[in-house]
Amino acid sequence: MTTHHLIVAMSPADHGLRSQLSRTASALGASVAFLQLGSPTLGTELTRLAEAGAERIVLVAVTTSRLSPGVSWLRRIADAWWREHGDRPPQLATAQRLFRSLDELEVLWTEATQRATPVRGTGPGLQSEAWEQVPRHRHQVLVCRGPRCTAAGAERSTEALVMELMRHELGDDDVLITHTGCQFPCNHAPVMSVQPDDVWYGKVDPDTAREIVDTHLRTGVPTGNQLSRTRAR
Repeated sequence: MTTHHLIVAMSPADHGLRSQLSRTASALGASVAFLQLGSPTLGTELTRLAEAGAERIVLVAVTTSRLSPGVSWLRRIADAWWREHGDRPPQLATAQRLFRSLDELEVLWTEATQRATPVRGTGPGLQSEAWEQVPRHRHQVLVCRGPRCTAAGAERSTEALVMELMRHELGDDDVLITHTGCQFPCNHAPVMSVQPDDVWYGKVDPDTAREIVDTHLRTGVPTGNQLSRTRAR
């Protein structure tokens, strides 16, 4: 049976490690896919491998971010792809753990791939009542993950934002966080905007992110370091 190994980067932050991921995958005889904000996407790479004749594909999840979803998310996406792929899709399996570094991945690679759990297309997939409904959030924070913002520390700022929201027990029905591509203005990176208030913040370091939660997202009053908007006439 032809088996292919696929390293899946789980977090939006991980696409910044593309070159390191590619080197590791090459050394292990695998390829790379991204679950979020990167290409090739997991679905695209699974389809490519299936069309190339792979009979079995083992997925191994890795991330360097504290904000990454767990392996259960990978299994849900893989399960949905398997059921939608058509006649005779390849066998899928996932490693049982989420690796937190590429070094750890390389050390435990053989054990992880040999003990992978089959994906049979019988799991819950993406069937969830919550995922059928539009969230009832009061605010949506759009976090720019364009090249400049990512390089300027958007991941650290997002982590601080999420931790502060959790500290105040604010969930998705209060504040929905959405990672985006470039939002501009790049010279003020990292950039975040709060909707529907149409308030933009620049140079959002972790302290500023916590202030946005404590002031704007909790009380509705924007902080003093918002960006001004110049409208075209």
